[in-house]
Amino acid sequence: MSTAILTGPPVAGSPLEGDLRALGFDIRTAQDPASAAELIAAVPAHERIAVVDPRFVGHRHTLRLALTDPRFPAAAVEGALTAQPEARAALDRAAARIPVGAGSAHLTDVLTGTLTDALDHADIGLTRIEPGSLVAAVPLTPATREEAREAVAAVDEEAVRLRSAVKSRDGFFTTHCISPYSRYLARWCARRGLTPNQVTTASLLTALIAAGCAATGTRGGFVAAGVLLLLSFVLDCTDGQLARYSLQYSTMGAWLDATFDRAKEYAYYAGLALGAARGGDDVWALALGAMILQTCRHVVDFSFNEANHDATANTSPTAALSDRLDSVGWTVWARRMIVLPIGERWALIAVLTACTTPRIVFYVLLIGCALAACYTTAGRVLRSLTRRARRTDRAARALADLADTGALAELIARPVRGRGRTGSFLAPVMAFLAAAVLLVAVVFEDRPASWLTVGLACCAALLTGAAVARPLKGALDWLVPPFLRVAEYVTILVLAARSGAHGALPAAFGLVAAVAYHHYDAVYRIRGGSGAPPRWLVRAAGGSEGRILVVTVLAAALSPSDFPLALAVLAGALGLLVLVESIRFWVRAAKTGAPAVHDEGEPA
Repeated sequence: MSTAILTGPPVAGSPLEGDLRALGFDIRTAQDPASAAELIAAVPAHERIAVVDPRFVGHRHTLRLALTDPRFPAAAVEGALTAQPEARAALDRAAARIPVGAGSAHLTDVLTGTLTDALDHADIGLTRIEPGSLVAAVPLTPATREEAREAVAAVDEEAVRLRSAVKSRDGFFTTHCISPYSRYLARWCARRGLTPNQVTTASLLTALIAAGCAATGTRGGFVAAGVLLLLSFVLDCTDGQLARYSLQYSTMGAWLDATFDRAKEYAYYAGLALGAARGGDDVWALALGAMILQTCRHVVDFSFNEANHDATANTSPTAALSDRLDSVGWTVWARRMIVLPIGERWALIAVLTACTTPRIVFYVLLIGCALAACYTTAGRVLRSLTRRARRTDRAARALADLADTGALAELIARPVRGRGRTGSFLAPVMAFLAAAVLLVAVVFEDRPASWLTVGLACCAALLTGAAVARPLKGALDWLVPPFLRVAEYVTILVLAARSGAHGALPAAFGLVAAVAYHHYDAVYRIRGGSGAPPRWLVRAAGGSEGRILVVTVLAAALSPSDFPLALAVLAGALGLLVLVESIRFWVRAAKTGAPAVHDEGEPA
């Protein structure tokens, strides 16, 4: 339920009331500031409320942007403001403090402006909407009102909505090959009452069908899989454009969009591996390697962004060079394509699936993603080394949560905590050594499934505990989570591959997929401001060092024929644990009205 209160002198013939009703507002009218304050206080505290000047002249979409966007606790444009439940108390106080009587005309002439300033000073997260080419005005004379109406008539509101439905920063393939028509598909969906979540689900189902087609192992299946994967990506773009077109943002939608993207891509990898196996070619190691590489790329992105989320000062020459390159048009697109974002990546996979074999698809994908990972990681390391910035406790907490260390690392870190100097290179060095000690053994040992490997896993756990013992505020401490992810994922891959057992690699694929889901879920919770998964879940899942130890013990203790079954059981138990808790958390977050955080930056 939403209520709009019109406060100010009425204007005959204004379409304002019709626009507000079309946006879902019940309308109440106040003749003066005192009655406006009474009406505001009378609206139930759990409802959204808008205060609008009846003299407002502007486009309906301007009101939609200012009054219906669920991402902001309070928002305002000239002549209109809104407050969601979390900002209602501040609005009630501001309305009650408006003076009445002589000398107060400058405060009550445009009451919405006075209330907006009060909410801004209350620091409750007010967002001032910039209408751009749209119009939002409160004309006080007939002449200026006529000018405002002419300005409204001169702007094509629908064209603006279609342009704004597209991300302002997107990849080359998405911008030039998908968005020119997918925005019209988004409008078609909006006019038929479809929601972004329904389109997101359709995109997932299409990708799963594509994976099923790839799993047939036939040329026709591969061609159909490529076409359907591209169609899934079109729908994936459409759901976000529909959300922006109609402002249908939601907590659940943000989570589904992010989670389904990963599920679609990794399910497609599995489909390609199954299809190759039908043709006598075992590419499960390549499929698992592609999933590991892509996930580790994302961990680098997430860790770097969280480390610098609220860092002060940016004196990095590397960042300055990047800004200068952005001023040269062609370099912007070249740099976006180099990182192989989701649009370019899925287009590459789709075309290669239709025209070549799964093995070639994975070879090209691994080479392309490896080059992209080297490019982005090197640039971020240079930025971090040349940047003088003070990192906050929030950033350190986020990195510690992304490290996903369990009870064993906590026990090891306890005697070390508080000692030594925070901000040095000790943490990333320890994390690197933890990964190196383990991976050198499993890769080069003659028999990696041994108790020696278990002992080295214990040494890696000691180094992991030392890495996270101090607050992660150093220049390169954002590398700690990626190093730990590489150690865990690659250990599982190599032990499964070198076991030589039938079914070991598919089981390892399932285990890494379950762990990766847990890590992605932690990122989305942190991005949404809800904090990391609860400690009981992290401990129950074992933490990265605990899972490594369990897998190495299983490899050493079981016969090669039993190892795949053990991995499959571990994957099923872990997947069920993290998925049930994740669904419970996000359903509750959606019901309690948690912030709807949507990614408007570059796609991964």
